[in-house]
Amino acid sequence: MKKDEIKAYMIYLGTRMWTRAPERLESEYPAWEKITQQLPAAGLNMLVIDLGEGVQYKSHPELAVPGSWTPEKLREELKRLRGLGIEPIPKLNFSTTHDLWLGEYERMVSTKPYYNVCTDLIKEVCDLFDGPRFFHLGFDEEGERHQEVKGYDMMILRQGELWWHDFLLLSGAVEKCGARSWIWSDKYWTDPQEFLKLMPKSVMQSVWYYDASFDIEELKTHEQEELAKERRRLVNWKRVQSFLDLDKAGFEQVPCGSNWACAENFGNLVKFCRANLTPSLLKGFFMAPWKSTLPKALPGHEAAIGIAKAALEGV
Repeated sequence: MKKDEIKAYMIYLGTRMWTRAPERLESEYPAWEKITQQLPAAGLNMLVIDLGEGVQYKSHPELAVPGSWTPEKLREELKRLRGLGIEPIPKLNFSTTHDLWLGEYERMVSTKPYYNVCTDLIKEVCDLFDGPRFFHLGFDEEGERHQEVKGYDMMILRQGELWWHDFLLLSGAVEKCGARSWIWSDKYWTDPQEFLKLMPKSVMQSVWYYDASFDIEELKTHEQEELAKERRRLVNWKRVQSFLDLDKAGFEQVPCGSNWACAENFGNLVKFCRANLTPSLLKGFFMAPWKSTLPKALPGHEAAIGIAKAALEGV
């Protein structure tokens, strides 16, 4: 195990990422505190904070909801986390499937007002985090199928040159702040040739995969069985294959697993990636439980933290 290995955990502050727009911040500090206090003992050293509408941004206060944290409260919390030995990393998801937190600007994608708001927020968040090492930009699930399945009233998505223009613009804004861009690697699944040609090697990659099997041939067979039954097409084998493809292409990765779909995933993810990826390119692992920071979600978080601890210590 490398001394500087990233052992990251994801937590929500804001939750306006999908079709539902809660009127108040759906995050309670006692639950948040209890979750974060468990991280050091589990050996986790990084917390990726999905900010969304969870902050009263000075540059755009119109994005806040009742309960959003003041910048001062966020700074104080970041100080507490660092005191625990946890490196806090900001996340603002700019995927058009997960940007309800942007309020009216989510319907102004790829316009001058949109670019101004996004770059304002990136700069402000970098300042609030005192120059973070990474900045997670999201960019997952930006496709028609995801928005149709989730029942969006208005479907907006970018593709081709526009997607790359917007991504590179926002990634550039992150780099101007001295941080390193970090994204979900979904774009590779839909446009692999463009991805390998246009994606900067400086961008940290996180392929996410949440099922138990990492046997590519077995997963291909399962997909063919599902197609024969006229069920939806699966892409699990492509996701597992993408770990290998991005490694071969020389990208640095922090593979992401979860206990969202099954308890076996994260341990199997760690074993597969350690056995198959180049050690110098494998920068760590990322547990994303996809649970709220409300009291009712505490058992799910405790399970996720325990799974991550066992998987990372067992290597």
